[in-house]
Amino acid sequence: MKQKLLFLITFLTISLGFAQIPSGYYSNATGSGYTLKTQLKSIISNGHIDNGYGALYDAYVKTDNDSFYEKDNTVLDMYSENPSGADAYNYNHKQRNCGNYNSENDCYNREHIFPQGFFNKRTPMRTDIHHVVPADGYINGRRSNYPFGEVTSATFTSNNGSKIGQNTFGNHSGTVFEPINEFKGDIARMLLYFATRYEDEVTSNSWDAPNASVNNPLNGTNNQVYENWYIQLLYKWHTQDPVSNREIVRNNEAYKFQGNRNPFIDHPEYVSEIWSSVLSIKQESLLEDISIYPNPSTINRITITIPNDLKINAIVLYNVIGATIYKTTNPTIANQKIRIKDLKKGFYILKISSDTKSLSKKIIIQ
Repeated sequence: MKQKLLFLITFLTISLGFAQIPSGYYSNATGSGYTLKTQLKSIISNGHIDNGYGALYDAYVKTDNDSFYEKDNTVLDMYSENPSGADAYNYNHKQRNCGNYNSENDCYNREHIFPQGFFNKRTPMRTDIHHVVPADGYINGRRSNYPFGEVTSATFTSNNGSKIGQNTFGNHSGTVFEPINEFKGDIARMLLYFATRYEDEVTSNSWDAPNASVNNPLNGTNNQVYENWYIQLLYKWHTQDPVSNREIVRNNEAYKFQGNRNPFIDHPEYVSEIWSSVLSIKQESLLEDISIYPNPSTINRITITIPNDLKINAIVLYNVIGATIYKTTNPTIANQKIRIKDLKKGFYILKISSDTKSLSKKIIIQ
């Protein structure tokens, strides 16, 4: 199971040395809203090196190596990886990479998380490793240029559970591709990176309009970039599947390869700061009304009080090394209170997730 590390980024990054963000890299990111987004574009455009399309396969040895699940140093493919058991198949790096396939496990190729048909294969978008990943060729082909979404009734399901079908999230009713939960946050942050790095290009007349008009969730602006439902979907995935150690390693290796970083891995809070006008203010406000008592606590328990009308998807308590101490999903909350007992002295991080937002709090048991 992927280790959830959103709290480590904000609480322990410096002491544990995970992020390896160059000193001063984000010093000019001082604005808010879409001003912040444009500042980030400038930061991540500066130093971006286009190494060419062929170089990606060599780079994947470092950026997309399975050192996290089976730890067998095969290609880490989000469309075939089974995080809770043995994979149905694996690819060795730089072997069986191809463009011809008839079924899963024939070969792997390069998947553009934001489809390259929408930007007519222009560079550096086509070669940008922050959104171009290794993937089974057949699943890549089945995904086509469908947007990502959520599916209730699948017309196709891959070996690892990725699905194609009619979207059931928001007001978009077209065909979408839904990855497994393990990688939804990864994919969301890649798409938000794309919206930031290429904000000036997304409204260009040179984009492939015939393709873009069918499935592309762009809203025609270079500030918001995506349609409301897509921003809300990506934010939901971003909060429910926080940044993992695998993403941090990938971001560091991508920086070594092409000279820029994904800011939403380094600073997950930037997402809500930029797109706050599109996101649910009510849920955000209700989350802020959650109370935790006592904190600090001189007894071995805490009580969490949940406001009325706030739907909770998960409550997780971690210790400082990332181990899960307590977890409940979709809880039934009696009298709007949840009590966590038998806690040992020390520091903890409490993470509470709702539909589109999450809240993290430091807990101290004295």
